[in-house]
Amino acid sequence: MESTIHLIIPAEIDTCCAVLRDGGHEAYLVGGCVRDLIAGREPKDWDVATSANPDQIQALFPETFYENTFGTVGVVTDAKDARMKVIEITPYRVEGAYSNARHPDTVCFSTHLEDDLKRRDFTINAMAYDPRHSVLVDEHGGREDMVKRVIVAVGNPAERFQEDALRMLRAVRLAAELDFVIESGTAHAIAANAVLLEKISRERVRDEWVRILMSDRPLQAIFVAQKLGVLKHIIPELEATIGVEQNQAHSFDVFEHVLRSLQCAADKGWSLEVRLAALLHDIGKPVVRAWSEDKKDWTFHGHEVVGAHMVKKIMRDLRFSAEMTDTVWKLVRWHMFFSDPDHVTLSAVRRTICNVGTDHIKNLLNVRICDRVGTGRPKEQPFRLRKYMSMVDEALRDPISVGMLKIHGLDIIEMGERPGPRVGWILHALLEEVLENPDKNSIEYLTQRTQELRALPEHELEQRGKAGKERKEEEDEADIQQLREKYHVR
Repeated sequence: MESTIHLIIPAEIDTCCAVLRDGGHEAYLVGGCVRDLIAGREPKDWDVATSANPDQIQALFPETFYENTFGTVGVVTDAKDARMKVIEITPYRVEGAYSNARHPDTVCFSTHLEDDLKRRDFTINAMAYDPRHSVLVDEHGGREDMVKRVIVAVGNPAERFQEDALRMLRAVRLAAELDFVIESGTAHAIAANAVLLEKISRERVRDEWVRILMSDRPLQAIFVAQKLGVLKHIIPELEATIGVEQNQAHSFDVFEHVLRSLQCAADKGWSLEVRLAALLHDIGKPVVRAWSEDKKDWTFHGHEVVGAHMVKKIMRDLRFSAEMTDTVWKLVRWHMFFSDPDHVTLSAVRRTICNVGTDHIKNLLNVRICDRVGTGRPKEQPFRLRKYMSMVDEALRDPISVGMLKIHGLDIIEMGERPGPRVGWILHALLEEVLENPDKNSIEYLTQRTQELRALPEHELEQRGKAGKERKEEEDEADIQQLREKYHVR
């Protein structure tokens, strides 16, 4: 079915299509970019399909490359937008049988658009757009399904998923990204064929999984994935958290708790590391759960230690990088990082920072916020968390000390001063002047001023040194007080 619709496309894409058409070939935008344009979303990538074969495509453009078995030719442009530095143009294709639920055994080129559209995964991805004539080709009802907000497989859904099992995970991801639902026939086919995901490389599964986690609705997506039997083929350890009742501090079982924690990270727009840690932080709870007769409640002692070991296995299985794995491991291992804020010390905070690294301490605090929101409590930053956040900032701040000065104790000794308390008095006297006027923190000024201070009588130099030390302590206190006011703690 064809209809007229005007979609705004970049000049580089329009030019590529025009070159193909002027060369005597058909040219259409296809797939996700058409779907996104109709939905009013900005496409993440652009795909052009044509009746031309790879040799004919390359003959029409001055700079191209062709390094794959699917016929896709990369056309190099001088576009400023990085997404259009290379525009991929693919001939219409007819695919043979899929013997491994991953790739077609054979790929043949076609001159008919309908051949290309009927091999695609979902109806909303099986539309084509002719920019020259503003014509939308929609033979599978994709536009109507967009209005209905449903994910529907093209043709027989079981056949589509048996061809490429990753399409099942893609359906879950698209539903989350677009806030659509999966049509019942398509959903039943996913449930019946979910085991085929075991044939898919873990790298491909990981890439779809990451897109799900980075969507706006990961809670919805993972809930659907579990109901359709997909989740157990991605992170089976998450299945073990379903129905695991927690203690009285929690309103939900472990599964719903970690999903809500993840959704909090998504709502905040936080990084993949935080989202993974929010999802996996309590993965060890089913293993260590025990009933306490004294407390008349469940306990989960050491779940962060057990969970961290499980996280390493999960991340490695999904082929995450060693760096990402180590980061998420740290966030899970140390997510139980404080107890009573009245008794936690600055040295304990520094140890926590040492454990996770300065680059990730704020991520750890964010995981804690997600953890709290996931319990069902309305207040995401109670007093003790705010107090800890204040202490983290205090531990991370550049301390006010003589180390800020452009000259040091050894410099003063080299000027002729004997080692001893006079060196410290001189440094603190210099610090007081620099705190008053930071412009004085230059080697030239401090060197000259040091010589003047060295000439002072001992008692006067000591007084100046003590005055500088007191000034340092006042500045420290004012700085720390400002941090505490920032977090509304005392």
